[in-house]
Amino acid sequence: MHRPSPIETRLAAELAETRPDLVDRYQAELPGARAAVLTRLWRALAHEPLPWVARRVRGAHSLALWLADGRALHGPRADPYATDAYVTAVRLDGEAYDDPAQLTTDLGWPHSAGFAAELGHSVASLALSRANQAFSAEDAAQWPAHDWEWEQRIVDGHPFHPNCRSRPGFSVAEQLAYGPEHRPVVRLETVPVAAADCLLTGDWPDGLRDGQRLLVPVHPWQRDHVLKGGSAGPWRDAHPLMSLRTLALPGGPHVKTALTARLTSSVRDISVYSVGAAMTLSAFATDLASRTGGLLHITRTLGAVTADSPDLAALLRESPEVYAGPGEHVLPVAALATTRLPESPSWLAEFTRLALTVGLQLLDLGVALEAHGQNLLVVLSGAGAPLRLVYRDLADIRLSPVRLTRHGITPPGLTGRLVTDDEAVLRRKLFGSLVGGALAGTAGSGPALAAALESAVPHLRATPDLAALREGPLPVKALTLMRLSPEVPGDQWTALPNPLAALR
Repeated sequence: MHRPSPIETRLAAELAETRPDLVDRYQAELPGARAAVLTRLWRALAHEPLPWVARRVRGAHSLALWLADGRALHGPRADPYATDAYVTAVRLDGEAYDDPAQLTTDLGWPHSAGFAAELGHSVASLALSRANQAFSAEDAAQWPAHDWEWEQRIVDGHPFHPNCRSRPGFSVAEQLAYGPEHRPVVRLETVPVAAADCLLTGDWPDGLRDGQRLLVPVHPWQRDHVLKGGSAGPWRDAHPLMSLRTLALPGGPHVKTALTARLTSSVRDISVYSVGAAMTLSAFATDLASRTGGLLHITRTLGAVTADSPDLAALLRESPEVYAGPGEHVLPVAALATTRLPESPSWLAEFTRLALTVGLQLLDLGVALEAHGQNLLVVLSGAGAPLRLVYRDLADIRLSPVRLTRHGITPPGLTGRLVTDDEAVLRRKLFGSLVGGALAGTAGSGPALAAALESAVPHLRATPDLAALREGPLPVKALTLMRLSPEVPGDQWTALPNPLAALR
């Protein structure tokens, strides 16, 4: 049924030159990687408002999609919150497909060729990531000593995006050298820029100054592929985190670098707007978090700089480790699925209650967090109990001046995309990232998510936002539609079945 794709073949050839010891393991991991990506794609075909799907017919255990051109797709019933790879093949007009890239190519929708290439990268890179793992079930019981070690456990990337591990533009050697799941140490470099030519907000350390020049930290991939070398010089060794472009300095802050490559959906540069807003946003969010009674901490931005270009910019940010007390651990929510937690049926409900309490309180005050499994971290006790939350990376939150003013809070002096009073936009931002992302990814299935929500909701303060969460469908980003309609700016959304409805 499967013919090796060009990207699978190319990565195998590169691997034979770079790490011949991994070739057999890479080939063995390819079928599972195809199923993982196909499962994510099938979720999108089943639930996103794709204009090329005319009708969906759901059976007890199956799903039929009738396409606008008269063809039909058949596959298993799609749980929108499942994280296991349960789709091994679907049928398009009776022909079986186990390769998501080939299926997308043969669907022939607008922009499907480019998206199919990204899916091919996602499969091949995911197989490579899995092939280079020494992590075992026994390791899940051992809790790491450093923050970056938690992030190295996250091998499969985004739990619901078909481009979960897509890294076009990265060779095999570069993936092994820079991907956090491969556990490398990365030598960051710096580019000197005249201070007069930079926008700087916050403090910039003496170690990143050279007379009248500022030294801007640069990722080596960016140096090679975008900046083309130039005057970059070595700086410090660092450990890549799950976003790949943000790295942890041992004993020091995290460094967010520009990485002008498309990973999952987005190009990972740092806009001049983000640098200009960084310190105002950090101070405001830190102050607002103090209203949660210690349940939420914000990792402060220490300094941000740009050479008037999204391709050459960097932010220095506190490590979340500063908010973990003695004997406690702080880890991204995405890492919970890789960790052996207390075997208590109430654990997920307790975590869900904590996350919703904080998220809904801030939303009511006027701040919608982008609280997905990468930005949201949880502090666990030594016994594994969820104690409080840490949030990092404020670049995509939303602020409502009307809501803030209603609570007697002076809105920060910011304009642009961060600011909106549209209730639908605010709720989509939080519900899609927190419930449809962090909590769903931790629960692993619709029934488990529904049970956790049902247990947590009665303990939450009644607000119009909570009512909207309980009563309506759950908004999440239409990630595949966005890749197939690049001419449409901004986020696009779909509505998933409300997991609470199954328990009513």
